[in-house]
Amino acid sequence: MAGIKDVAAEAGVSVATVSRVLNSHPSVSEAARTRVLAAVEALGYRPNAVARSLRTAQTRTLGLVISDVLNPYFTELARFVEEEARALGYSVIIGNADERPELQDHHIRTLIDRRIDGLLVSPADGGSPLMRDVALSGTPMVFVDRWIPGIDVPVVRADGTGAVKDLVAHLHGLGHRRLAIIAGPAATTTGNERVEAFRDAMRELGLALPDAYIGQGDFQAASGRRATERFLALAQPPEVVFAADNLMALGALDAIRARGMRVPDDIALAAFDDIPWFVHTDPPITAIAQPTADLARAAVRALADRIEGRTPQSVTLPARLVVRRSSGGAASNQRSDR
Repeated sequence: MAGIKDVAAEAGVSVATVSRVLNSHPSVSEAARTRVLAAVEALGYRPNAVARSLRTAQTRTLGLVISDVLNPYFTELARFVEEEARALGYSVIIGNADERPELQDHHIRTLIDRRIDGLLVSPADGGSPLMRDVALSGTPMVFVDRWIPGIDVPVVRADGTGAVKDLVAHLHGLGHRRLAIIAGPAATTTGNERVEAFRDAMRELGLALPDAYIGQGDFQAASGRRATERFLALAQPPEVVFAADNLMALGALDAIRARGMRVPDDIALAAFDDIPWFVHTDPPITAIAQPTADLARAAVRALADRIEGRTPQSVTLPARLVVRRSSGGAASNQRSDR
């Protein structure tokens, strides 16, 4: 296997020059950089990552702890995180919390033990003492999608408030008045934010949100199914079910179909977190889309800034409403409160 001295000899430069090129040091001339990179390619040279980490105290590795790898939104987020990290010269180790705070903390401890350079975390809850300790220890960390109030680290997230308002206005314009929501866990910032945005948007249009029309979910399909079954068993069921994430929307759709009901003829359906297969359901599902790729890229860049000693700002990007056929048309004749 070729070594750094072989690369230097091939390129006709010093070992120090090769090292500067490999570490992207700005003091190297373009001609020398070109010769070194050509020699690296010709010899198939690969830097020794372990030796480099011992010299620089960096492993060029990031940790990503996501809430649920089976959730298509987080799967897509992880893909774009890895893509951006690779472009910046980092590798990524992924931990799946499965919406369990104890598993989240296990992954964080493991990643820190492996000497990752920084952490990207989408917290499974809002009260992890370990997360606070990690932030206070100086380990570079960025929250993505979700965050924990009171912990002073950058947050990269989407703001769905405007999109939720657009959704409620869209549903209201179609004649829907009885709107229900399947909320996410109250222990998560996104769980709280989405239900409050929904409530506020309804209030602005003079619509009430009774407690019976608020289902408590956990961002898993089974909870969406249970909440929707309860909605449908009411003496006056809602005209619309809005699920605060894509998996709960899938559960809601299962419950509706199990009753022999049709979307949107019998009940309308909408979701937070648009995903590619929503266009392939029958009918296609109206959803609020987050800018997943942009969030991932912004989060990786913010973490790289922290690692390299800069002070990045938090980033908030807007979500947007994508209207499809599941939100329905005119109000049915059975509605008594048009």
